[in-house]
Amino acid sequence: MRALHLRRPTPVAATATALASMMVLTACGAGSRTGAENAAEVECDVEVDSPTTVNVLAYNSSAIDPFTNTMVASCTQGDLTVAHEPIDFAGQVQRTTATLAGDSGTYDVIETYGYIIPQLAADGSLVPLDDLVDTYGEEYDLGALNEGMRQAMSYDGQLYALPMQAQMYVMAYRADVFDEAGLEPPTTFAEMRDAAAALQESGDFAYPIALPLLASGDIVTAYDAALGSLGVDFVDVDTMSANFDTPEAAQALEELLSLVPYMDPQVTTFDQPSVQQQMYNGDAAMAIMFSGRMNDLVQESNTQFFDDFGFAPPPVVVEGAPYQYSALSVDGWSLPQNSPVPDDVLFEVIATAVSEEASEASVPAAYPARDGLVDEDSSPYAAAANDAIDNAPPAEPYPWTAVISNEIRPVVAEVVLGQTSVEDGTARMQQIATDVLAGY
Repeated sequence: MRALHLRRPTPVAATATALASMMVLTACGAGSRTGAENAAEVECDVEVDSPTTVNVLAYNSSAIDPFTNTMVASCTQGDLTVAHEPIDFAGQVQRTTATLAGDSGTYDVIETYGYIIPQLAADGSLVPLDDLVDTYGEEYDLGALNEGMRQAMSYDGQLYALPMQAQMYVMAYRADVFDEAGLEPPTTFAEMRDAAAALQESGDFAYPIALPLLASGDIVTAYDAALGSLGVDFVDVDTMSANFDTPEAAQALEELLSLVPYMDPQVTTFDQPSVQQQMYNGDAAMAIMFSGRMNDLVQESNTQFFDDFGFAPPPVVVEGAPYQYSALSVDGWSLPQNSPVPDDVLFEVIATAVSEEASEASVPAAYPARDGLVDEDSSPYAAAANDAIDNAPPAEPYPWTAVISNEIRPVVAEVVLGQTSVEDGTARMQQIATDVLAGY
């Protein structure tokens, strides 16, 4: 696995706001197409003194389910029961808010990701895991977990989640259509526009491009990816000033707008599953989604085009941009401070779920945190994913990032919908971010 850049995750001023902001990175989305047969058989000799139930909160997706299924199937034995109810991502956000809100909660293990770790850690909601890693690291071979992913699940020098898997943007395209038209996978937004125009002119596709630009979530992730491709963060940390008054902030919006004529007019209602469905149906010829969606495309049971897809790294926004148009999300397992179950018991359960066997069973649906498991023999999109990890905009792990993301999201949507000009939009975002930063 590649070394991950760490410049861009992060959270908020109050836990409820932070968790609402989780909707910004609807990463991975919900809707699993990975059955329980993906559960690995892993040794899980966790000892408990009395009948104990460990309730796990994790949304259903093809990339997450293999790990959850392994945890439930392997560790439910003797007096220990590990329970998990199917739930979508929005439901997970709501229940995470509720379970962390009081002195005691409903869940004992929570699926988290780098975007939300800083605030939950700063709020004291999660158990720091460093001492537990020292105790059990050798037994569970935790040293094989990618160091970059461990850093993504850390805050202020402490680990708050065992990394499970990463997702990054990958481009899926109809290789058969591109070959017939003499097109290559685009490496820039300009090439995307050219390819889309050619496919529109051929009459085969009214809207060749599919992107998740859901106005209530994905759209700000898309803007962040475009701005990140240009090498700019939301905030200049050295000066503690917002960057929405920079030329790149406007350019990122303009480049997103340049793709709109090639997308379905209802694109701001499309989340990741909706984009995936466009590809299933043959309504679009190229899409950029999180990698956890890619394996579903090559399943014959999902689409008649299962054998026609190709995969490529996402393009850069403009020629020569320092990073690709991408977002990187690292998922992991965290322990709530308010769980009555002993930390040692919970840690061994989550360590089981990131074991080598569980990680191997997750490929190709997921990109596991253990080094060296994803290659072209194990995954149809491995080359694209590995390239994307190398070239994704680094993380921005600060407690204001998610708040700013959540607050500017409606403005980004208004610009993409043509309701607000780029100039007015960036000015409003600059003021919003400046007001947020005043609280830090």
